[in-house]
Amino acid sequence: MDAHQLIELGLHYVAMLFAVFLVLLVVRTLVGSVGFWIELGIVVVVAAAYRPVVRNLGIAPAAWEG
Repeated sequence: MDAHQLIELGLHYVAMLFAVFLVLLVVRTLVGSVGFWIELGIVVVVAAAYRPVVRNLGIAPAAWEG
């Protein structure tokens, strides 16, 4: 794995982290305070859904193209 692939992957992981924070912000704004386990579930769902969504949009890094 070369430096270009690492940078590309790193940017996607940062984008996934921002997506998690954005979804949690929206949930807290709309619903209010939710419990830890609900927030953990939201984080898991967003993290698990990020890769398939990015692949379907056609913007996945080359390392994820299998």
